[in-house]
Amino acid sequence: MAGISTADIGVGWNTAAVINETTPDLPDTPAGSLPPTAQAELADIAWEELPHVCTGQHSVRDTPDILGAVLATDPARRVRAVEDLYRLLLNREQVFPATAPAALGLARLLDNPHTLAEDRWERRAGRRSLRAELLNWLASFADIARLDVEDGVGTAQDLAAARAARPILHDRIADFCDDDDPLVREAALAATALLLADPALTSSVPRYTPAVREVLAVSADSYYRWIARERLAAWGEDVTGLVTAEEERRAALDRAGELAEDPFGQDQEQAIRWLEEQPGDTAAPERFGHRREDRTAPIPAAPHEPAPEPPVAVPGSEAGYRGPWRIAREKERAEWTFTPYVGVGPLHFGMTLEEITHVLGEGPAVVSYSHHGEDQQLNYADFTESGIRALFHDDHLGCVAADALTGPQVRLDATPLTGCVPSDVENWLVHRTTRLGSLAYSVAGDPVFADLGLAIRSQRADDVVLTRPLFLLYDWLDLWHALPSEEWNCS
Repeated sequence: MAGISTADIGVGWNTAAVINETTPDLPDTPAGSLPPTAQAELADIAWEELPHVCTGQHSVRDTPDILGAVLATDPARRVRAVEDLYRLLLNREQVFPATAPAALGLARLLDNPHTLAEDRWERRAGRRSLRAELLNWLASFADIARLDVEDGVGTAQDLAAARAARPILHDRIADFCDDDDPLVREAALAATALLLADPALTSSVPRYTPAVREVLAVSADSYYRWIARERLAAWGEDVTGLVTAEEERRAALDRAGELAEDPFGQDQEQAIRWLEEQPGDTAAPERFGHRREDRTAPIPAAPHEPAPEPPVAVPGSEAGYRGPWRIAREKERAEWTFTPYVGVGPLHFGMTLEEITHVLGEGPAVVSYSHHGEDQQLNYADFTESGIRALFHDDHLGCVAADALTGPQVRLDATPLTGCVPSDVENWLVHRTTRLGSLAYSVAGDPVFADLGLAIRSQRADDVVLTRPLFLLYDWLDLWHALPSEEWNCS
C-alpha cells in the first residue's frame, strides 16, 4: 500500500514473497527451519532492541527462536512455537516491541508448503493446518491493534507499530480469503475484517462485505460470528437478523442443555442427540480484544469497602514445630515471580521434564505416569528440594503447584502468594482482577482466576491452612478434570 513500508515500524522484513523455499530443520539454530531469505532477514533485525513480554528471562525463548521453530519438522516444536507466539508476543492482550515485526515475518511464511501440516493447537478445538492457526494469531494481533492505549494494550509506540503493519498484512493475507480449505478461508477473512479497521484500507471494505456475511457470520466459531456482526455494524450494514439468529442459537443451546441434564425429563434423549449433532464451537478459550465492553479496569472499592491489605506470608516454624509439619522460614524459600500464561520462576510453560530438571538442578523425587495400552503419559513430577510439583499434558509443562510449606515464595506484583492465609490472598486477587467473569470456583471451593491463569488451593500444617498456588495454562482452568487425583489428595 502506498505510504506504508516496513521502515515505518523500524524492521528489516522486505515485502518480497517467500514461496516454496525450504531448508533442513536445524534445531540448534534459531532460524534453522525457515526459508533462506527469511533466515537472512531475521538476522538483520536488531531483536535485542525489540523485546517481548519476557525477553531475557531464564529459559524463555527470544523472538527469533520462536519464529525459527514455527516451520520445524517436529510437530511438538511447531505447536510450542505457536503457543509461545500467544504467550510472549500477545500476552494478556498486549503488543510489545517485537510483536509487529514478528507479525510481518509470520505473514511472509503463509505461502510456505510446511504450513499445510495439520495438528491440534492448544488454543483451538479440533485439527487444523498451521497456516490456519497462524492466520488466527494474526487475527488476534489485528483485533488488539484496533484498540487504544487506554485499554491497556501496550505503549503508544508499540501500538503505532502494530497499526502501521496492517496494510502490509492485508496485502499478504488477501489471497487466502478464497482458499480451498474452509478453516484457512475463515481465519483469513477474520484477520482481514479486523485489519480493515485501518483508515487506509477503507476502500477495500465493499470487496469483503459479502464474504464476511456469507462465511464468517454463519461459522461454527463463535468468535468469527462476533467479528462478522461487529465489523458489519461498523461498516453500516444491517445486522439485526444476525443478532437475532445468535440469540436464538444461544437460547436453543441453553434449553437443550437443561433438558439433557434432566434425568427424569421425557425429552432428555432427544436433547442429547440434538446437542451431539451441533457443530462444536472452535473459538479460542481466550479471545483477544473481542468485546470492548468486556475490557474492564479493576473496580474501585466503595468508600465503605476499602481495598484489602496485600497478603502476608505466615512466619516459618522451627524444626519440630506443628508436629510432623514444618513451614519453611522466609529466608529459606526461593524467590520466584509469576508471569501469567508464560511461566513462574525459572520455569516456563511447555518445558519438558528434562528441561525442568536441568533448570532446577535436581532430579524429581517422584514421577507419575498413566498407561494407555503400550503407551505411557507423564502426569506429574515432584521436586522436593525446590518444593514444587510440575504437572504435564502431552509431556509438556502445563501447571506448576508451589508447596505451601516448603515451596518457593512466588510473587505477583511483589505480593506473596505462597504460604499465606487463603482468605487474604483470595480477597486481594478478587479486588485486583481485571476481567468480569474471571473468577470461578472449583468443586472443592478453590478460587480460579482465568485472567491470570492462577488457582489458589489450600494445604494443611497441623491446625494451620496455607495457600498452595497453582499456575496454569488455559486448558487447566477446569481443575476437576485437569488435575490428577494425587493433587486433590495433597492437603
